[in-house]
Amino acid sequence: MKKIDAHAHVFDHIASMGKAGELRPLGNGNCRWATGEEFRIIPEGCGDKEYLVESFLKVMDEHDIEKAILLQGVLYGLQNEYAMECAEKYPDRFKAAVMLDPFCRCAQQILDRFINELGAHIFKFEVSVGGGLSGYHQDFILDGPVMTPLLDRIAEVDDATLVLDIGSPSMSSCQPEAVYRIAEKYPNLNIVVCHLLAPSLSDGHALACALPYLAHDNVWVDLSALPWNVAPEAYPYPTALEYIRMAKDVLGEKKIIWGTDSPCVLTKFDYKSLYSFIEESDVFDSEELEDVFYNNAVDAYHLA
Repeated sequence: MKKIDAHAHVFDHIASMGKAGELRPLGNGNCRWATGEEFRIIPEGCGDKEYLVESFLKVMDEHDIEKAILLQGVLYGLQNEYAMECAEKYPDRFKAAVMLDPFCRCAQQILDRFINELGAHIFKFEVSVGGGLSGYHQDFILDGPVMTPLLDRIAEVDDATLVLDIGSPSMSSCQPEAVYRIAEKYPNLNIVVCHLLAPSLSDGHALACALPYLAHDNVWVDLSALPWNVAPEAYPYPTALEYIRMAKDVLGEKKIIWGTDSPCVLTKFDYKSLYSFIEESDVFDSEELEDVFYNNAVDAYHLA
């Protein structure tokens, strides 16, 4: 079965900033936040202080992954130029997103350069409290005055996709109502919401309440890092499968996209397990699996 990993990251250096301050690379894939917390960010043997596109290509080839979407992640630090260079170097394998901090005084200038010079068509905003902008900025409304000028400009780009990581239901950044308003305002703009809202084992009710706001013609959800978010539940992650089934019932199977959130998830999970738990379940039939693993990403990210 053809597959597109619609949520992956590569980076040539670590330059992170988050709710725990700056992230210092220690080598051999390990890092330390300014708070003192240490953790592994790169799978052992896959990089020292970097996770290069060639390392990810090796993983993709081992698992017959045809293409991937290279998204930005605050956890690694913004890698806009590197990601776009990777997509240019391997155009048949990758399409890359850009991201900027909307609180930058030069935000509009930065966005214009990304569009006019880098040729960006995918625009990621990781706004979650846990690993994004809301971790080191005051709370802000996703379609409020900080973001609106940027969203207006992005909506002018042909075949643009807006990617939003709004965090988990318990976070102030989780604003599905704002996603609905954005979808209504910009009907020609494709929108992908990451991690199926990153629900934990106890977030079933909150997810059920949020999903109807995402039921829109131009909105998709990706399934990346679901096993991570329902930890410590073991394979085949029955709660994750329950959440996917909920999404299918509310959004329809054509609005669900598979992805992994590599590489950090690979420090705890085998890459194969991140797709086999879905393939081996009864949530989707064979035709629906082709949509979830391939066709829906083609539609959401204008890959055709």
